[in-house]
Amino acid sequence: MISLTGRAGAPPRLLGWPAVTSSFSGLGAPSFGFLQSTAWRAALALVVVFVMLAMTGWTAVRGSKDDADPLATARAAWDHASFRGHRLPDAGSAPGALAAFFGSLGRADRAALADRFPLVVGNMGGAPVDLRYRANKKALRQAGDAARKRMHDQRLTPVGRQDAGRLMHRFESMGTAGRQILAFDPAGGGRAAEVFGDLGHARRVSVVVPGVDTNLATFERTARATSAPAGMAKSLYDAQRAARADARTAVIAWADYTAPAGLGVEAATGQLAAQGALRLNALVRALPKSASVSLMCHSYGSVVCGVAASRLPSSVTDIAVAGSPGMRSETVTGLGTHARVWAMRDADDWIQDVPYMEVGGLGHGADPVTPAFGSRVLSARGAEGHAGYFEPGTQSLRNFAMIGVGAVASVDCAPQDRDCSADLA
Repeated sequence: MISLTGRAGAPPRLLGWPAVTSSFSGLGAPSFGFLQSTAWRAALALVVVFVMLAMTGWTAVRGSKDDADPLATARAAWDHASFRGHRLPDAGSAPGALAAFFGSLGRADRAALADRFPLVVGNMGGAPVDLRYRANKKALRQAGDAARKRMHDQRLTPVGRQDAGRLMHRFESMGTAGRQILAFDPAGGGRAAEVFGDLGHARRVSVVVPGVDTNLATFERTARATSAPAGMAKSLYDAQRAARADARTAVIAWADYTAPAGLGVEAATGQLAAQGALRLNALVRALPKSASVSLMCHSYGSVVCGVAASRLPSSVTDIAVAGSPGMRSETVTGLGTHARVWAMRDADDWIQDVPYMEVGGLGHGADPVTPAFGSRVLSARGAEGHAGYFEPGTQSLRNFAMIGVGAVASVDCAPQDRDCSADLA
């Protein structure tokens, strides 16, 4: 917190620093007259604001036309627009209502709406998935063009222009032929979701829910690809295809929620998990009704899944967590879900050292791999560290794949829970 105004007659407090006082009572308070003048206080405020903005890669620009929330702006335009002489449905309508609306349109009209409102249609549960892919390709091109302009904007700091360049390359990569982007929002750190497989005809859908530091910049990686959401989902899809080549499966890399940045207070509380849980529930309810859904939740993503558990529809048959700091519950029963709950943790995952408790809103509850919690504990043999659960050749990835294709009786249990699948054979 930054406070630029303190008590009357006291100097400003910056970045939480304590107010300066004299330790010699006989000498009285030190003189800060130069800071108490209006001019000095205004100048100091400007310096602090400039430093903070520079640290994030931006400088203050009077009259900047950058849209801080292009998706919200696009939805407002949609809500006030008409098409073929009729008002468009509310962008926040239930998926079934939106599916009926798009079903009433011809192919050309659907395409026209996607081209006119790419960000809206690309993020609209209920819109045909192929139409969402088309819309998001255009939205990515537009975002890439905007980032390219910022690369040369001298109003930005060098760091800001460098960050714009990274985002431009990310948008170009995500927009390449063959990629199926189900959701895209460039605001802030950004959000996205990508599909591997044929979602429209899938009988089984797996949703990979990642943890902290998830945003557009970290959505995919070249090195250690399976530590990023897109790499996790692709690795899982490949493993499912290897396990059951004839299975009609799809995997979603779901980075479509605002995740905590780093391991600070946000990561230790459930506020962002609660917001993410609402979005996860909305995603699941917009998936094909005939598909069974499995959630594969990593790290803080398991907190999101735990908070969402009680409200998920019956189509969600399994919730599997890896490297979990807790699920905001003390037991499986406390999650209030009908789904099977699985948990795994690699022996050298540092997450095991976090305090598994919840006190005053801090912490996420009991350890999901302990017997008292009551989950089915899976083997994570072969995984290394906190980010190795989706690495090819690991027992953890195989177990995720078996759950995803519905072969739950074929999972490999952890040594402490050798009967984790006994009642499923």
